[in-house]
This record gives sequence, C-alpha cells and structure tokens, in this order.
Amino acid sequence: MNLKLSTAAFFTVLSLGSIVAADDAIRHSFFVAGPTFTGIIDEEGNEKWDSGRASARDGWILENGNALIAWKEIVQELTPAKEVVFEYKLGKPNKEIGTVQRLPNGNTLITELGKKPRLLEVDQSGQTKVEFPLKPETKNAHMQTRMARKLANGNYLVPHLLAFKVKEYTPAGKVVKVFATDGESLGGRAAENWPFTAIRLPNGNSLFCLTHGNKAVEMAPDGNVVWEIRDSDLETKPFDDACGGQRLPNGNTVITAYHAKVGVKLFEVTPEKEIVWTYEGPHRAHHFQILTTNGKPIEGPALR
Repeated sequence: MNLKLSTAAFFTVLSLGSIVAADDAIRHSFFVAGPTFTGIIDEEGNEKWDSGRASARDGWILENGNALIAWKEIVQELTPAKEVVFEYKLGKPNKEIGTVQRLPNGNTLITELGKKPRLLEVDQSGQTKVEFPLKPETKNAHMQTRMARKLANGNYLVPHLLAFKVKEYTPAGKVVKVFATDGESLGGRAAENWPFTAIRLPNGNSLFCLTHGNKAVEMAPDGNVVWEIRDSDLETKPFDDACGGQRLPNGNTVITAYHAKVGVKLFEVTPEKEIVWTYEGPHRAHHFQILTTNGKPIEGPALR
C-alpha cells in the first residue's frame, strides 16, 4: 500500500505480508495537481481518474463532478470523460497562469503572472467581469503569486512569494490588509517563508503554507501567529517544500511535501501537531484537494 495509516490504527500482519487496519484508520481520496500526475487518487492509493496531462498548477473537483484545472498556459473544466466544457487561455504579454477557483456566482477566478500580473474573474462565455493589476513586488513571473482565493466579503486573498506578504485586495485592486511572513519569530527573510497557499478560515484567521520556509502558520486578523507547525515539531520531519495546504472540518491540516522524490508527499497533522495520515505514493502535489475520508465526502467548502 502507498498510504501510511493513522498511528491510532491497530495493525494485524498476516503471513503473506499484507496489512489489515482497524476501522479507525484514516483513509483519504484526493485530487492531485502535480508535476507527474493530475487526477484523483482513491482511498487505497490507486489512480482513480487521470486528466491525461501532468504539470498542473491548481485545480478543483467541482460539485458537478467535473475537474477545473489550471496549467501553465490554459484553464480547462473537464468532465469525467475529459470533455472540455470551459476553457481560458493565457493572455499576452504574461507568461504563466497561477491560480484557478470556481466562484459561487459561476465566474472563474484566474491569476496571470508576467509583465502585467493581474487577477481576473471571467464568466462561462470567457468575458472578463473583474480585472485589476496585482502588486507582487518582483518581476520574476514564476514567483509573483500562487493560490489566490476570493473571500466571502468580496475581496481577494493573494500570496506574493518574494514580497513575503499575503495581500487582501478589493475588487478595485486596492490593498486593504497585508500579512507579513518574514517576521523575526518566523526566522526573518533568511528563512525563505515564501507564502504559497492563503486560506481564510471560518474563525476569521488565515492559514498560510510557506514553501521554502517549510512551515504552515495560522494568523489572526492582526497578523499575529496563533498556531504554527514546522519540522522541529515533528519527529519524522516530513516538510519538504510546503506548497499546498488544506484545513479539514475536524481542525486537522493537510500539507504537501512538494519537493520530496520519495517518502511522504502529503501529511495530515492535528492541532496538537500529531501526524495522523500520510500519502507516500509516487505522485507529488503542487496543490491538492482532499475529497473523502473513509468513504464520506468532505463537508462544506474545501478550505484550500
């Protein structure tokens, strides 16, 4: 098996070497947007659905069962049969697409990186409904931004890696709040706490995955760190480029080890910093979406 199960699970090792886990073992299925595979992994660690293309940046499994995926130069919504039902192509003079998110109003949020970094909302016909320039504080297109998300208040939460900042923008492009990830308590800029994933939580706090800094931090609205996890908190030290993250309904957090070639690629930790699940299969995740736990769909919107 490619899944390491919860430490709470009881294992019975059979004579043939197979492993049987008790019912309390955690099993997840999940969507992977990764460099070698973009699709769905089932709860047994097997490939359940393959988009047919690797190197995705971001993506979601939508309520209708389709997959909304961002690659470097295109966004597509694919049916399970891989029929394209929505498509957006990167506009000039930009070089990369960094984000995709389907919004409750049916629009699709997209970020473009390059000479004119920008955030867009486009409708199903491809018409632009919202557009404003981003302020990444660098000309390095690949490092300008990643997982932007629209908030319930209508604003947008946008991580800017080399600025060491997550900025909250209004639909007019005004920055109304900044979360700094280069504070002294986090190791300063030398720690390379580049913000990659920015998630607004139901309690009003924000969860950030910090790639090269190999940390995940939860900040209060005033920017103070109220929870964090890093390698020094974990005996097995699974952090290896903490790109994507997701907060689950039970309060646990799942984090990628994007750079890992072998071993742990995804791991789930409790608020008390106990690892309760890992994925050690072949596929790395630039980002991901946990879909089910022990056969039951994740409740509510995916916080990722």
